Amino acid sequence: MNKDEVCILIPTLNEGKTIGGLVREFKSMGYSNVLVIDGHSTDDTVEKAQNEGAEVVLQSGTGKGQAVSQAFQLITSKYVVMLDGDGTYLPEEVNKILEPVATGIADHVIGNRFANYQKGAFTRLNLLGNRILNKIFGFAYGVWLEDILSGYRAFNNTAIKQIELNRTGFEVETEITVECVKKDLKTVEVPITYLSRVRGAATKLQPLRDGFRIASTIYLLAKTHNPLFYFNLIGGFLIVSGIAIGIYVVDEWLKNITHVPLTILSTLLIVTGIQMFIFAIMSDLIVSMHKENMHMMRKLLKEKEKL
Repeated sequence: MNKDEVCILIPTLNEGKTIGGLVREFKSMGYSNVLVIDGHSTDDTVEKAQNEGAEVVLQSGTGKGQAVSQAFQLITSKYVVMLDGDGTYLPEEVNKILEPVATGIADHVIGNRFANYQKGAFTRLNLLGNRILNKIFGFAYGVWLEDILSGYRAFNNTAIKQIELNRTGFEVETEITVECVKKDLKTVEVPITYLSRVRGAATKLQPLRDGFRIASTIYLLAKTHNPLFYFNLIGGFLIVSGIAIGIYVVDEWLKNITHVPLTILSTLLIVTGIQMFIFAIMSDLIVSMHKENMHMMRKLLKEKEKL
């Protein structure tokens, strides 16, 4: 593999403590194309990256998701490696990340941080949250991965062209993974090392808020990929709520206390929940037909490209 065909993409925001050494290491390994897309850092991130020979682009908006989306539109390289600029990933593992895309085994590679993480790299809350989100992703999309939130990834140009991003924050890794599943892009995971943050480098992740946003992203994006999961959750919630209210109404009725409004509400919730189940089945049939059509179109395009 020609290293000039690889773009090293590093989204940054106030990573002055680590970005210089990161760019220097990639340059020393022969990766001349290092693109730093900066979210208007208030420290010396931009200056240090430029001094080490990186191309620096200031993002037009805010948030990591917007930065990655903007960078994907700029990149024309055959391969792309994306990693955070906080020094938690090892540049020397770049070949491990690149190998599956370079050999054609995968379109998208995820570095699995849980294979080898340094003590202190994760808090207990982070570990628990990541495992829960990975399980939710598996149930929603039928693809069981170990680390959907990893920031160390590799792509070929086919993946870069097909991935469409709309999320602006830390949900971007989730959206990238969802897009690859929806577009039938081959995804593999490889074990990597994950380091604890450099002392004095504050994390921008807020576990509870960002965890909720990531879980919401997984659920909302499932609407067009796995409507059974999406609508059955709503239907199940409505039916359980209706039954709970119904039990209370019956219990009160046995005591000669009548609750007409609650009786009507209970009936409406149960009926609406059943309708959601029916709607889920119908939506799943439509989505299945769409997937078959898209799969056929991609197959025809690939055959056309070979000709």
